[in-house]
Amino acid sequence: METNFYTQTDKTSDGCSDNLEEQSINQSIPEENEVAELSKKGYALIKENKIDEAKNAFKIILEKDENNNYALVGLGDAERKQNRFSDAADYYSRCLASHPGNNYALFGLADCYKAMNQYHKAIDIWEQYLVHDDKNITVLTRVADAYRKIRDFKKSKQLYLRVLDMEIENAYALIGLGHLHYDFKEYRDALYYWAKMLEVNEAAVDIRVLTSIGNCHRKLKTFDKGVCYFERALQMDARNFYALFGLADCYRGMNQQFRSIEYWNKILELDPKNKVILTRTGDAYRNMGDYVTAADYYNRALNIEYDLYAVLGLALISKGEGRYEEAIISLSRLIQTDPKNQRLYIDLADCYIKTNRKAEAVDILQDFQKLGLRSSAVTEMLEKISA
Repeated sequence: METNFYTQTDKTSDGCSDNLEEQSINQSIPEENEVAELSKKGYALIKENKIDEAKNAFKIILEKDENNNYALVGLGDAERKQNRFSDAADYYSRCLASHPGNNYALFGLADCYKAMNQYHKAIDIWEQYLVHDDKNITVLTRVADAYRKIRDFKKSKQLYLRVLDMEIENAYALIGLGHLHYDFKEYRDALYYWAKMLEVNEAAVDIRVLTSIGNCHRKLKTFDKGVCYFERALQMDARNFYALFGLADCYRGMNQQFRSIEYWNKILELDPKNKVILTRTGDAYRNMGDYVTAADYYNRALNIEYDLYAVLGLALISKGEGRYEEAIISLSRLIQTDPKNQRLYIDLADCYIKTNRKAEAVDILQDFQKLGLRSSAVTEMLEKISA
């Protein structure tokens, strides 16, 4: 057909060739219009969450133009919407092979890598995007998030602060800076940024901001200041695990064991098989001197599966009741299981002291030091025994 067409146009010299070119152009216009309409339809279907129908529309486009950037990005977006990130990444990569620098494909591909926890790859792609658009706040915060995930504190903070220079109250940057400092145990700085976030959105605060501020106070041991934030979070969601846990732990830190028990038990009403909370509740009862109830909680935890802290709790009950030999046997076994746990050595040494076996107390504490570990509590106990 092509040969006949060119043969025919070559032989004409009376304007017939121009007519044929016009005819060819006119034929291509409906096809272009059809592709444009299919593309619009596909993206509209994605918004309506009709993903399979959207895919069909984009695939029809690819049958006509296998490298169509709208269809390839559209298919990438559709797959990403279904959390099929590997398939989505393939479509975005195909698009970039034919259309280097396509911002939508770059953005989608980076988001896929992020979702697959391939943060270094995500950063590489986002850096390519920023070459074309270095003022895009959404991308800048995403790159900062990725650097935070790979624990590059300096680059992450630089990008978050760059966003705040452009938009002083940007929520994503403030929250990101809070998480960044918290991850690196810089709790006062984390508290500053989350408090700023609360100040900006006081009327419609996210519950996670409240629990994050509360958690900073827990880490700083300013437990009394953390209580009000966890209580406010519970007003928003009475079943919120982090708020219940935070309140229980704050009251534990303030040595108000009876209040901590109230909130540990509220968690257990929602999750009765949570062995961590069972042991925490056992600890609270043990610290109040209620050994019978404490033992019940420890045993409930052990009925779920072995738990070192539940066994430790039972050993400390034996110690508290003056059954030192039982406690010594349990603590000695626990040290074999967890040889770097300083608390086990201290409690075992205390049992030896209570039974007038100071030499054995010194030996066990020195065993800990021979591991090359440092502990001021162990050192202080050794000095006290020597004195």
